[in-house]
Amino acid sequence: MTQQNAARLFQAVKQDQALQQRLKATADPETFIKIAQERGYDFTARELDSEIGKLSEEDLAAIVNPGWGTRRHIYPR
Repeated sequence: MTQQNAARLFQAVKQDQALQQRLKATADPETFIKIAQERGYDFTARELDSEIGKLSEEDLAAIVNPGWGTRRHIYPR
């Protein structure tokens, strides 16, 4: 169940700019988890890492750096 919470958080972050900015401002996984718990998403650092590993580069960029995706054409791979 907690693994699903991490996945649900990533879906919510795509739609919630305020949450996206708060999470983007933190580099510490424990702080990231604490912010998520304040929003009702309960999971461990290991579960968070597992869900991050499932994200595409574009999805991860949308969470960590929302502006990257739209500028991808500038820096093609």
